[in-house]
Amino acid sequence: MEQSVYSVKQLNSYIKNSLENDPFLSNLTVQGEVGRCTYHSSGHIYFSIKENTDVIDCVMFRNQAASLKFKIETGQQIVIKGHVGVYEAQSKYQLYAHEIEPAGLGDLYKKYEKLKAELEERGLFSEMYKKPIPKYSLKIGVATSKTGAVINDIINVSSRRNPYVQIYLKPTMVQGEMAAQSIVNSIKYLDEQDLDVIIVGRGGGSLEDLWCFNEEIVAQAIFDCQTPIISAVGHETDFSISDFVADLRAPTPSAAAELAVFRIDEFENDLERYKMAIRSEIDGKLELYKNKTEVYESKIEKHSPMAKLTTYKQLISEYRDKLSYSFDDRFAEAKRLVPDYKDRLKKYFDDKFLKRKHTLQLFIEKLEGLSPLEKISRGFAYVSGADGPIVSTKDVDVGDDISLIIKDGKIDAKVSGKQDGEIYGKE
Repeated sequence: MEQSVYSVKQLNSYIKNSLENDPFLSNLTVQGEVGRCTYHSSGHIYFSIKENTDVIDCVMFRNQAASLKFKIETGQQIVIKGHVGVYEAQSKYQLYAHEIEPAGLGDLYKKYEKLKAELEERGLFSEMYKKPIPKYSLKIGVATSKTGAVINDIINVSSRRNPYVQIYLKPTMVQGEMAAQSIVNSIKYLDEQDLDVIIVGRGGGSLEDLWCFNEEIVAQAIFDCQTPIISAVGHETDFSISDFVADLRAPTPSAAAELAVFRIDEFENDLERYKMAIRSEIDGKLELYKNKTEVYESKIEKHSPMAKLTTYKQLISEYRDKLSYSFDDRFAEAKRLVPDYKDRLKKYFDDKFLKRKHTLQLFIEKLEGLSPLEKISRGFAYVSGADGPIVSTKDVDVGDDISLIIKDGKIDAKVSGKQDGEIYGKE
């Protein structure tokens, strides 16, 4: 019977499926010593663990590595939770790490996570309680060991950035059973020294070495401190409880000094820039006010009483000249026109007089024609009774006494009879 022939890819796939489908290999915990270790720029961590001559290649991908709480270093004993798989491109199996912690420190990590959760719930990590770090600090307190690289690094960085800054060191135990209380005492002491900012920290180390910065009394002392605090504990990858409570976390003590101390050269440059800006602003304002002053002076001069008086005197002189010239001209013109106006006025009044005379004559003639005396002189008589003029037969009765006024006298008579009706034209 002929045996089947498989490709390399098929064999690799078979081995891969066999390993990854094995319940034991899909979820296991392995302890070993770190051999080689590489932090890749992609964020993945490639390393190996060994025991005597036995070695297993391992990888921890970026997503899981982001939650790692310490830096993996050669020679460390670590505990890995993960699964075994095959990297087909190189035909080798390796351990894919999901979680990693230092061997023997599991209880410390649990204690760390528990305290962190409790303090966060109490609000000690809240941004609302964090105080701003002064931009121009001149008095800086440091709570750390009086020996070692930390204080030297802080002094070197500070003196390089600003030689005028004063460093107040409070020697502090930063490792061991009494370290937590020593840190608390140092924070309280420095808080009473009227400082601008306080740096609390130490250099790198294991979780056990840094544990004093994870104590609740240290966290409470940092929270209660009235002076702003920068926490600088361990390396950049190390996070302690004090980092979360502090007003600002620095990845290293040197970085803490850079955050606390302002550069004197930049400060001097800023001062020079501000001085130039202020001078420019003042010069601009002065020029503006100078121009406004000139405008106001011009307006004041233009509207001053003396200016107005001069203007009015000039106008009066001009009006006087115009008035004198106009009066003389008008007087001469009037004098020249007087004879003509006199003749025209005489003719006007003569014409008016003749017209009025003729009109009066007409009115006289009309009045004479309407005069009762004129009528009486032509044979008419004015008849009156006891009650006044008689103009109708109804005004008298037979037997009434009447008077007749004629041209040359008066006749008294008595009514002997009367006849109603129109009698003109009858004989």
